Amino acid sequence: MSNKSRSTTVARVLTIAIACQGLLGCRGMEERRAERRASRSASRADVRAGEAVDLGSRLREQGLLDQALREFERAIEINPTLTTAYMGAGDIYRERGDFESAEVQYREAVRTAPNEFDPNYWHGHALQMLNRITEAVRAYLRALAIRPEDFNANLNLATAYLQLGENAQAVIYAERAVRINPDDGPAHVNLGAAYANAGRHGEAIEQYEIAAELMPLGPELLLNLAESQGKVGRYAEMAGTINEVIRQQPTAPAYERLGSALFRMGRYDDALAAFHESARADERHYPAWNGIGVCLLNRYVWSGRSDLASLDEARDALRRSLQIERDQPRIAELLTRY
Repeated sequence: MSNKSRSTTVARVLTIAIACQGLLGCRGMEERRAERRASRSASRADVRAGEAVDLGSRLREQGLLDQALREFERAIEINPTLTTAYMGAGDIYRERGDFESAEVQYREAVRTAPNEFDPNYWHGHALQMLNRITEAVRAYLRALAIRPEDFNANLNLATAYLQLGENAQAVIYAERAVRINPDDGPAHVNLGAAYANAGRHGEAIEQYEIAAELMPLGPELLLNLAESQGKVGRYAEMAGTINEVIRQQPTAPAYERLGSALFRMGRYDDALAAFHESARADERHYPAWNGIGVCLLNRYVWSGRSDLASLDEARDALRRSLQIERDQPRIAELLTRY
């Protein structure tokens, strides 16, 4: 090839190379411009979503919940990764008692911010309110992994474990809640229930008594206290506690538990009267009929088996109990024996 031909070829190659570089450069510039446009667009979307969240928060503070919810949902539509928008919507649904919708929003908040405490905690709360207890436990554990000393998370987790019947775990977190906030009455009640379920009734009584110094005790709590008092043989105290329950709320279960306490104290006539009061308060409260039947059977036995009227009444009471609740093998056996 001549020198002239070789020079022409080199020139042509250089021209092509320069042209390609120009094309690549143009293409790169276009890509960078597109990226900048997308970034600006995303920034504007983030601003709009943030403004919607701010407006939703202000509307919520003013009690305008429908309008606030619309703003949070608008923010989610603009930016589906905005945790605060999901939390805002979830809080409104929760305050309205719509825990199914709240659970959905909090679940999405956890998806967008798995390492934040609030989404995990409130997701657990919504699940617990929906009676999805196993899932609630997992959510609370995730929350506590982030913030181990949170009082409410420990308290609610203890309650969830109680609902599952996992008493040893319930004790651990109920004790931790009391340690974090020893002046909270419900925390001591929770710990008392955990101890009672674990068979630690003496410790349960101590917790209920501490709670009584911190808060008014309602009938349900007093019945729990009375139950633990009975388990450790403190029947006179049990009767006194239940009399306070009856003063507040004279229900069939309260009279029946009073009858049980009086029976164990050897006050059989008073016990029989309490069981009759229980049956009068609620004819379908079968433990009352059991109490009547046992009292009358004892009267029959103590008469040297001569008080046949008491025997007949006892049988009628036990039969009535079994008609209400058939799954009572001990009562069925007692009726068969007599």
